[in-house]
Amino acid sequence: MTAYTATVTVRLKEGVLDPEAETTKRALERLGFELDHLRSADQFEVDVDAESADSAAERADEMAERLLANPTIHDYEVEVEER
Repeated sequence: MTAYTATVTVRLKEGVLDPEAETTKRALERLGFELDHLRSADQFEVDVDAESADSAAERADEMAERLLANPTIHDYEVEVEER
């Protein structure tokens, strides 16, 4: 087994209201930053032992599907790196 870190980034789908991002965007604009769009995201880092990077990604994908993301309102992506 090899040790991997899987990073799961969860974002609201386009069209779903993101009040946290809207509040942050307005605050950044008041500070003088010009933005077209801002989205918030949650990021989870999961340390797993797996036979391969693909196997680690599959496990992280299952975690995202079952708990970390709500597929009705969230998109997510998984990245895996060997530790």
